[in-house]
Amino acid sequence: MRRLLALLVLAVMAIVAATIASQPGTVALAWGNWEIGTSVGVLAAVLAVAAVALWLLFLLAAGLFRLPRRFRRNRRERRRRAGELALTRGMAALAAGDAGAAQRYAARAELLLEGAPLALMLAAQAAELGGDEGAARQRFLALSGEKEAAFFGLRGLIGQALKDGAEDEALRLAARARALRPNTRWAFETLFALQTRAGRWQEASETLADAARRQLLPAARAEHHRGIIAQELSRIAETEGDLRRAVNLAASADNAVRDLPGPAVRHARLLIAGGHRRAARRVVEQAWRRAPHPELAQVWAELGDTGGALHVVTWFERLAALNPESGASAVAVAEAALAAQLWGEARRHLGRAIAATTGAPARRLCLLMARLEESEHADNAAARAWLDRAVDASADPAYICARCGAVNDRWTALCGCCRSFDALAWRNPSRQPPPVAAVPDLPAIPQAAVGASAAALEAGRA
Repeated sequence: MRRLLALLVLAVMAIVAATIASQPGTVALAWGNWEIGTSVGVLAAVLAVAAVALWLLFLLAAGLFRLPRRFRRNRRERRRRAGELALTRGMAALAAGDAGAAQRYAARAELLLEGAPLALMLAAQAAELGGDEGAARQRFLALSGEKEAAFFGLRGLIGQALKDGAEDEALRLAARARALRPNTRWAFETLFALQTRAGRWQEASETLADAARRQLLPAARAEHHRGIIAQELSRIAETEGDLRRAVNLAASADNAVRDLPGPAVRHARLLIAGGHRRAARRVVEQAWRRAPHPELAQVWAELGDTGGALHVVTWFERLAALNPESGASAVAVAEAALAAQLWGEARRHLGRAIAATTGAPARRLCLLMARLEESEHADNAAARAWLDRAVDASADPAYICARCGAVNDRWTALCGCCRSFDALAWRNPSRQPPPVAAVPDLPAIPQAAVGASAAALEAGRA
């Protein structure tokens, strides 16, 4: 297309030149003592040559003027390519765990790319891999001031603060990260975990509500978390003397957390303290229908008739009738029968509890059977046999942390070992030792941050 256009231009110029040359007449130029006479065609040819010469001189001058800028652009392009190569090799070294090579390539990338966010990310990761926390912190701080990479910088600073045990600083940084990326699940989980560990239950409630609106966690899980927080807010209200609010919050917790006895137990005890024993019985009955538990049986005993041991057995039979298929119901009645020395009733209900157990009976049932044999018949041999079985029996259910596997003596909002929120469940502990809670992993380079830095590099090419 360009060649055709050039031919057309030459053809037009030739036609114009021929037309001018065919015109008759002369042209005379007088300048001082000089006088030049020529034809119109020759004059047109001279003017055309002069115009071409001036245009070539202009192009030469423009090229000389642009030469330094073109040199700088080419040099910048070479540095960019070398910097990207250093980035690639540095990330490969980082993935291979070669801290020395990663730091060398990171330093070269920083130099060549003049502190581009992706180079700072690589340098921070390499410094952490090499154990140079000061250098890593310097890079993370620099990244936190970058518009596109601030989130990654804050994430790195949060990780360092957690390693140093500075949870207040980590909480402050997590709030900034959450403000930058409110739709990021990691930002929510980090801020929420730090708020719960710090006991900032009202702030945690607000963070959870916002995350639920953004659908950052399943609705059922959000409801469960909300109930646990209501439980803790109820404790605070009780401490402050606001018993009405404490009861209302405990009721909310009881409605939201239906798989754990703690909220129901607290709700019932608050009602008992307020003189509402009938309402407390209803709370225990509803919780027993859902999930029988020894703590509920203790509250039920406090609510029972004090007319004698036989009345206590009848009282627990009323509770057991609410969930007759559960082994916990049989155990509750058996314990009451043992206390009342109703050996036949105790043996019958313990037999039901053992029959409801999958596999061999647990330690508590073995101990109760040993107590029964010794109390009813003074049969030391039978009692000793049950005690021997108790030694090798599986452990009784306990509050086990789903995060670290630690066994907790009682239910709390936070695990007593790793301080994870809402991680305790009532189940049989494993025979294996619980895993050791590890130091938080180094934050990996987020894809969003990589994309932002790549965009910055592309902008630098222009």
